[in-house]
Amino acid sequence: MSDENMAVTNDMVVSMAYVLRVEDGKLIDQSKDDSPLEYIQGAKQIIPGLEKALVGLNVGDEKVVEVKPTEGYGERDPDDIVEIPRANLPDSLDLSVGAPLKVKDSESGESFSAYIVESDPETVTLDFNHPLAGRTLNFHVKIVNLRQATEEELAHGHVHSQDHAH
Repeated sequence: MSDENMAVTNDMVVSMAYVLRVEDGKLIDQSKDDSPLEYIQGAKQIIPGLEKALVGLNVGDEKVVEVKPTEGYGERDPDDIVEIPRANLPDSLDLSVGAPLKVKDSESGESFSAYIVESDPETVTLDFNHPLAGRTLNFHVKIVNLRQATEEELAHGHVHSQDHAH
């Protein structure tokens, strides 16, 4: 249940409807009418530029927020584009340009997301930058609901659904 006098501050569960477009106006993502995005304000669950811009908003408030790359997914890093021999990849993989891949570091075991930017008979070029790195993001947001996060949500670091499932 929301309190009409509440405003977005740290440790609040924020329910927000949003539309995300990039600088050229292309639609990237949007919330569904019956499923707003929920996050805990101040817990670094959304990009910094958007989180900062929402402070002080109340239920029903709408705002257009422009987020520069430095406050979004960062600038593109040319060192995160890597060419590897095609022979190092399983034959069963989709190696078409734009295809996403999960790559596991053989030493650390850590997984990374990448996508294919070039492919020829000998090599495959992978881009490990976030797909929205280097892009200016334009959000149209509406605060749908606000409530204080529970102690359990704060301890677990995420919002629990109404039935308290994870």
